[in-house]
Amino acid sequence: MHPSKVLALTLYGVLSAIAAPIEDWVTTLTQISESALESWAPYTQLTKACDAVPGFEPSLAAGDGNYVQYYFVGYWPTNNAVVVAHQGIDPLKFESLFIDIEIVQTHLDSALFPGVPSNVMVHEGFADEPAKTAQIILAEVQNLGLISQHGATEVFIVGHSLGGALAELDCLYLTLNLPSNIHIKGQTYGTPRVGNPAYASSFDSRINDFVRINNVRDPIPTLPGEFLGFSHVQGEIHIVSDSASDTSDVALRVPRQRRCYG
Repeated sequence: MHPSKVLALTLYGVLSAIAAPIEDWVTTLTQISESALESWAPYTQLTKACDAVPGFEPSLAAGDGNYVQYYFVGYWPTNNAVVVAHQGIDPLKFESLFIDIEIVQTHLDSALFPGVPSNVMVHEGFADEPAKTAQIILAEVQNLGLISQHGATEVFIVGHSLGGALAELDCLYLTLNLPSNIHIKGQTYGTPRVGNPAYASSFDSRINDFVRINNVRDPIPTLPGEFLGFSHVQGEIHIVSDSASDTSDVALRVPRQRRCYG
């Protein structure tokens, strides 16, 4: 392996230790009901297990799992919605690891993200990815459900870990590039911080149907560290126990100005 990449991986390990999970004491938490948890469950299947979602119709699958994370677009008839899903990181694919560790902040491409304030900065590795996939996804979303075929008026965007970061950026990208009557819903899992506080504020002002679910003591949502100038968007749901069944786990809704774990 190239020495610079070894150094980069070593640095990422050090930063992971520095940004080790710190649970803030929060005083305003809301317990999530079993019905709410159950309503989110189908989104966990919108990945490799998409065959488990009755009637789901994938229309585009692309990526190589390395230089470009696998992603797909499809139609979900039950909800009359288009779905966009992004793969999480594969630890055996080194190029995908390097996406995560390019933590220098940079501007978003103004051609892809028109109207985003100039003080918005994001993780450089994540910022590079929309140039590879965003326009392809937009064209498929428009052709599949919003204009040509199904008349869908919702787009659901999901992803895990690195895929969660890409899904978060897709939420912003599609919000800026689709008609305002199209509802964008994002649900991610174990998502790292994507950008600076200005990015988080800009995202929150545009997207109001977004949840990011953190499981127990998953360290990924604590990266990159806040001390590096990164901030999470709103919508944290924190699962505080993995010892119970899926529908009886205790999950908490965490307010924007606080954090439970990440």
